Order: sequence, then C-alpha cells, then structure tokens
Amino acid sequence: MAELFLSAFVTLFVVIDPPGCAPIYAGLVSGATQRQATVMAVRACLIATLILIVFALFGEDLLHALHIELNSFRLAGGIMLFLIALDMVFEKRTQRREERAEKIKSTPEVEDVSVFPMAMPMIAGPGSIATIMLLMGRAQGSEQTVAILGALIAVMVLTVAALIAAKPLMRLLGSQVEAVITRLLGVLLAALAAQYVIDGLKAVMG
Repeated sequence: MAELFLSAFVTLFVVIDPPGCAPIYAGLVSGATQRQATVMAVRACLIATLILIVFALFGEDLLHALHIELNSFRLAGGIMLFLIALDMVFEKRTQRREERAEKIKSTPEVEDVSVFPMAMPMIAGPGSIATIMLLMGRAQGSEQTVAILGALIAVMVLTVAALIAAKPLMRLLGSQVEAVITRLLGVLLAALAAQYVIDGLKAVMG
C-alpha cells in the first residue's frame, strides 16, 4: 500500500512536474496581482484534478468501449511517457511550454489562464492522463485505488503551492537549478516509462 502510494506519487510528480510549471506560470501571470495569481492557481489545479479523477475512475471503461486492451494502453502510455522524458532531458518540453505561454501572453484579451493553458494541457495533459490510467490499471481493490487517488491529491497540493510561490521560487532557484531538476526528473521518468513497457510486454507474451 505504502509502496504503491510512493510509486504513484513519484510518477505523477515527475509527469505533472510542478517545478517545471512554476516558472511558466510566473511568466503567464506577471501582470496580475498576487491575489489574482493565487486564485487562478487554485482554480487551475482544481480543474486539472477533476479531469484526472474522471479519467482515473472511468478511463478503463472508455478503453473497453473503444475495444482497446489495457496492456495495449500500457505499451502506448509507456512509449508516450518515454518521449516526454526525452523532451525533459533535452529541455524540449520546457521550450514548448514557454512558446505556448508567450502566445497566450501576446493575446491581450486572454486574462484568465487557469483553464487554458494551465489546467489543460500543462497539468492535465496527455502524459498525466495516460499516467493516471496506467496507475489505476495496476490497482487491485478499493484500498489501492484510494492510495493512487491520494497520491494524485498530494501531487496537486504541491502543484498549487508551487504555482502560488512561483515568483519567489524562481528568484530563489534560478533558471539553472530549475533546468537541472527538470533533467533529473526526466531520467527518472524514462526508467518508469521503460518499466511500463516491460510490464505490458510481459502481460502480452505471458
């Protein structure tokens, strides 16, 4: 139970990447007051949490409706997470996030960034949706389901804290430290993604 919670927590933390979201969010809300930034951060994380919980609870039913086996999803999800890990190691993911943020900032009529791009696709994106569904596919019984959902809530609480503290956090860490953290998380995610692929192959071939 504790091992599953820790595994789910680490996986979701790496994929959602609160330290990577914080500097992007700081740039998006640079013209807002601290109160406005806090409200948008809370709203973004609440919306993202609801989206991920829906996929956690009903994603497997959706796969059955589309006649997709869970093992196929494990393989596809593992490959997707591995590609995300490569982007993190080589800083492509951060670059794309910054480009998306610049586009939003250059559009003056867009003020509330809580739904787009923060809730989706930065927090509840394809990677995190695939991850929560993969984790729920490994859950056996209600206790393990609660452990995984608890890990999701814990990561989202940390994400809220990172977004709220985005500006002072960036001043404290600096861009170089943030880049090192992102690369380390990318290497860890690559190993986790490889494990998902191995589990999927074992289930198919076994």
